[in-house]
Amino acid sequence: MRLVQIAQRAGDLQRAARWYADLLGAAPVATFDPPGLVFFDLDGVRLLLEGNAPAALLYLAVDDIAATVERLRAAGTEITAEPHVIFTHADDTLGPAGTAEWQAFVQDSEGNLVGLVEHRVPA
Repeated sequence: MRLVQIAQRAGDLQRAARWYADLLGAAPVATFDPPGLVFFDLDGVRLLLEGNAPAALLYLAVDDIAATVERLRAAGTEITAEPHVIFTHADDTLGPAGTAEWQAFVQDSEGNLVGLVEHRVPA
């Protein structure tokens, strides 16, 4: 499992939770009210939705970005940016040298951008 990098702000927490449950094919593992938190936990993804968090771009770490994008597309989710490499580590400062960071973007039920991230470590 990998931790979500930034919690997602949800103006309508119930609607956002339903959208993610449909999208991820899994029910939340916990809900807290107050303060209004919904937590999803599944293979490769951990997601925290917050009702009162500051607006932020959400990044989800996934194990296989191509397979994740295809699953989301099959579920009718719009892919706003296809998987692409945005960075390759030149040295071991931020991770093993040669590790490629891939990103793709989708939109959630409230129109917020969600970035999917995969780190591919060289063999």
